[in-house]
Amino acid sequence: MALKQVLVTGATGRTGALVLQKLLQHPEEFNAFGFARSQAKAQDLFGSVDRFFFGDITAKDTLTAALEGCHCLVILTSATPRMKAPPAPGERPEFEFEPGGMPEAVDYQGQINQIDAAIAAGVQHIVLVGSMGGTQENHPLNKLGQGNILIWKRKAEAYLIDAGIGSGVDYTIIRAGGLLDQPGGVRELLVGKDDVLLTQAPNGIAPSIPRADVAEVVVQALRCPTAKNKAFDVISKPENDATAIVTTDFAPLFAQTTPDL
Repeated sequence: MALKQVLVTGATGRTGALVLQKLLQHPEEFNAFGFARSQAKAQDLFGSVDRFFFGDITAKDTLTAALEGCHCLVILTSATPRMKAPPAPGERPEFEFEPGGMPEAVDYQGQINQIDAAIAAGVQHIVLVGSMGGTQENHPLNKLGQGNILIWKRKAEAYLIDAGIGSGVDYTIIRAGGLLDQPGGVRELLVGKDDVLLTQAPNGIAPSIPRADVAEVVVQALRCPTAKNKAFDVISKPENDATAIVTTDFAPLFAQTTPDL
């Protein structure tokens, strides 16, 4: 099996770090590196910065060296809203994005920068991790900081599909449900399209998934040919669901998915 060189951007985020950690556990299969802004955060999470490149996805030139020789790019960057100030009693909190960190800049232009730089570098497969809700303009996450974050993510996904078709680069778009900080590998995973699982999940289950399971889906997408040129939503059944069959074979799961948005 040929060794795949993989770059994970957003590798100090809560999901990105899990993906990079999983890849580093398989050095016989993946030559994995992380890309992040903060050296201090990478050092704190990984105990070393030896496997890291540092830069800013809104400055495309900082991606060039990191992508040299890469076969695969995993995009896990995302704008992050922050609370303006503690709300007064009885009032809802207000959110904002840091200067230069609006979703249009990060989740759209920043992802375009990564896609363009990867194609220019000869990357063969781009895995983009996004969020469900991009078809719903009034989704609560779009209201945070007036950022329309899910809408910009969806636009970036469309760009990746068009760029992949035009360049011959394979894509996989994984739109996760609400992210849980719970153990992975103990649930049945479900895939869908166009946010149907947000409102029509079987048996009314919550449209959520552990971050660890999203990370495993990413790793399996790098391995499995049936994940290439697919875009899908993914959630999980609750842990210990009596009807669940824990997902351990990912080829059948990916076989249920389809191309295009």
